[in-house]
Amino acid sequence: MSDTRERLLDAAEALYAARGVDGVSLREIVQEAGARNATAVQYHFGDRAGIVRAILARHAPEVEARRHALLDAYEDGEQGVRPLAAALVRPMAARLADESGRAYLQIWADVVNRPNPIIPVAVLDDPTDSLCRWRKLVEPLLGEDAARLHRRFTAILYASIELARRARSGPRTDDRLFTSYLIDVVAAILGAPVSPETRRLAAERDAARR
Repeated sequence: MSDTRERLLDAAEALYAARGVDGVSLREIVQEAGARNATAVQYHFGDRAGIVRAILARHAPEVEARRHALLDAYEDGEQGVRPLAAALVRPMAARLADESGRAYLQIWADVVNRPNPIIPVAVLDDPTDSLCRWRKLVEPLLGEDAARLHRRFTAILYASIELARRARSGPRTDDRLFTSYLIDVVAAILGAPVSPETRRLAAERDAARR
């Protein structure tokens, strides 16, 4: 039974990475996995959102452990925007080293980069999750306007898209320069001042919503 579940996950991971979550049917996953039961995905995962959650959960322990360790180092004295940018990027960049990890990065970017997520990104409000912890540590470093304009989510989204793009380009012998440069850009996103024009337009938007 567990073998079927793992084969379904392997098949879904590869297909979703290649064609996007919206481009793959549950039937195709069953066929790719060689499962005999046509409803195998529903039996093991319930629906498409369930199998996507299971794929992300496969990689979560390693990503979480790496990020929490970097956030521990930050809280022990390694202060500044760049260490926090590194804590966002490095745990996911480490997944570039293997095929399953590269598939995960593409699926994660697909999940977060849409107006109506396939699954709620509830981790952003889970105090035990490293991303929630990261957001709380970044907040004091942001100006009020930057926080209000969702600067942290912009950083998460940009990092996710760039890591997915790198993953799609295939395995590389060395990802260190890419990772360091991505950290630089994420740090710049977090630390960039909000322009007077953007503040004015945001104020006008907020006034129109009242």
